[in-house]
Amino acid sequence: MGYPSYTPPWFLKNGLAMTLYAAFWIPRFWEETTTFPKPSYQEKIFMGANDVPIFGWMAIPKNPKGTIIGTYGITGELDNQWFLKLLGRKAYAQGYAVILFDWRAHGKTALLSQALTSDGIYEGQDFVHIAAQAKAMGCPPNFWFTAYSLGGQLALWGAKLAESLAPELGLAETDISGCAVICPSLESQRSLSYLDSSPLGRHLDKEITKKFKKLVRLINENHPDFIAPEAIERADCIWKFHEEFIIEKLGFSSVEAYYQATSPLYFLPHLKTNIDYLC
Repeated sequence: MGYPSYTPPWFLKNGLAMTLYAAFWIPRFWEETTTFPKPSYQEKIFMGANDVPIFGWMAIPKNPKGTIIGTYGITGELDNQWFLKLLGRKAYAQGYAVILFDWRAHGKTALLSQALTSDGIYEGQDFVHIAAQAKAMGCPPNFWFTAYSLGGQLALWGAKLAESLAPELGLAETDISGCAVICPSLESQRSLSYLDSSPLGRHLDKEITKKFKKLVRLINENHPDFIAPEAIERADCIWKFHEEFIIEKLGFSSVEAYYQATSPLYFLPHLKTNIDYLC
């Protein structure tokens, strides 16, 4: 059975317009779009790859039929992610246990650890570690990893790494059902080139970088001497942020090599798990 095609309103037929609408307009009234109540979340600290603490919310309904593990996009924190909150309400109402988490260098996780982002290399492992610990806490399989935008890239890395890592962490081969992502970042170099091809895109690049720098300063306040203050000033765009803070720590010689290694486009055809994505 085929699914009907989606035709957006005329003012949302441009992808950038959709992004801006979702980022700045829907947050004002998203709670009016659902009748499902907020789950009774418990705050949890999970241990991710290399024992990095990951802050999250967990809610388990009666007789859960599976577990959704999700995070958000390039910037933000759990408290201001309307899309993730809406997903949690709908999933919980349909009988799924729900775990939502602040990924590395974001939200309360940034207060717990000085670990910076890796665009999936370690965040993918974090998804699997969270699943293993959640299972021990009463969240049942099957587990689904989910996110959107850059978070979708992280979830795809989770699906990739689960194939080898899950058994090491005590998960059965069938415990991880798959990955469901919306508009995931698939090729970072192309995405950034497109973003910087227009004045508005370059403005968004600067705004995102400001949020990155705010996060880095927050990490530096809680973990002094980890980051050089002058490097924060030099990071005036997303590319420079990765150049200043990320690639050397991960062993990459250039930003291009880092993007090539972390982009899911190149491993997506080889994934064995179920992948549902909406672009």
